[in-house]
Amino acid sequence: MLKSIQDFFKRTMEPEPEGEEEPGHDPVAVAACALMLELAHADDEFTDDERRHIEEAVVRHFNVPPETADELIALADEERRRSVDLFQFTSLIAASYDEGQRMVLAEIMWRIVYSDGELAKHEHYLMHKVSKLLDLRPGYLAEAKKRATTRRVD
Repeated sequence: MLKSIQDFFKRTMEPEPEGEEEPGHDPVAVAACALMLELAHADDEFTDDERRHIEEAVVRHFNVPPETADELIALADEERRRSVDLFQFTSLIAASYDEGQRMVLAEIMWRIVYSDGELAKHEHYLMHKVSKLLDLRPGYLAEAKKRATTRRVD
């Protein structure tokens, strides 16, 4: 157990040695994708619709070619599974995105949550937790939710 704790701190606290960064993987895109995956898994059921929504968001919003979207999603899922909390993802996004970009991300996340047609209790809780960590005002979160639910064309 001590080894896994040491590995965690080594991964999250130490800077990457020069030249060892994985090329082509924007850390903010990985963090946002990890949040989307966390929300998709919140109700203990990861559906094909949720996966499709995430793939489309990755391609559209992060300019990732469709053929490499699965690679980014796999990397984000690995990071999500290794993380101990959501702060490492939300802090990077909050520092990198302006309020408008965070609103767009919130809308994407609401679409993922509602992709199965229902809002589970844990999904609702997690969405509010993530929005607080992203420093979104409650009115903005409600606005993003409204846009996501009224735009549904599934």
